[in-house]
Amino acid sequence: MTRYTSIRVMLAVCVITVLSVSSTSNALADGAKGYRIGLTSVIFAEGTSFVNDWRIYLANHLQAPVEIVQRRTYREVTDLLLAGDLDAAWLCGSPYLRHRDELELLNVPLFKGKPLYHSYIIVPSSDTKTQKLTDLKKKVFAYSDPDSNSGYLYPQLSLISLGIDPKHFFAKTFFTWSHRDVVKAVADGVAQGGAVDSYVWETLAEKDPELSKRTRVVSKSPEYGFPPLVIRRNLAQQRAENLRNVLIHMSSDNTGSKILQRLNLDGFVVGNEALYDSIAYSIGIVEKGI
Repeated sequence: MTRYTSIRVMLAVCVITVLSVSSTSNALADGAKGYRIGLTSVIFAEGTSFVNDWRIYLANHLQAPVEIVQRRTYREVTDLLLAGDLDAAWLCGSPYLRHRDELELLNVPLFKGKPLYHSYIIVPSSDTKTQKLTDLKKKVFAYSDPDSNSGYLYPQLSLISLGIDPKHFFAKTFFTWSHRDVVKAVADGVAQGGAVDSYVWETLAEKDPELSKRTRVVSKSPEYGFPPLVIRRNLAQQRAENLRNVLIHMSSDNTGSKILQRLNLDGFVVGNEALYDSIAYSIGIVEKGI
């Protein structure tokens, strides 16, 4: 599979880290009980200015140094978290479930009032014939990330459930490594179809309608638990509670509310493992295959 790269515009994510693990801030390097929080470009679609504003907000309310680490893929961030180089991370349900023995739910974002989202199958808006995923046989298809539920697991599950081997269904597939770039790949005609997180597509529809309107949603998955914030299980309980409470109270804080608006989220709630049961089922089916 080849990777699709594109110029990131309004919702671009800087591939270079704002504060990287290898260039730890002085406060953290000196052993202060700060927080290292990981983000990926797969779902997180804001630039460096926003990342720094959020970091400052969290640091002020936690009364501790905060370092935000950005990496391109879920795998990279998950590996840092498992190695103890991060305290928390915003991941998809899939990598959380695959490492549930070592990771713990912290918070789940609220999107349109619910801790839920969908996978959207999209095609170019110029394609007026395609009505469902199976209409894309022998076409080029874009996935976001191999550890993404909405951007990989769901279309795989859909085909396998119909007795179709995903490996031989499309003419070609590739990973874009971000949901926004799935939309762009389809909009530009590089792919004839793609799987994208509904939160990202809906946010683009508001913030970058010129891009989103060049695509069309042909099908939606059932509701899934929204990509959660997770922590490593060996993080001190008090530190975990402090971070959880700061995130929960963002919606009742003036500055926090403005940050949430920029994220197009309503807030954060305490994580509930049952939200991810359907993703766990998907993992089992896809790993078993045909």
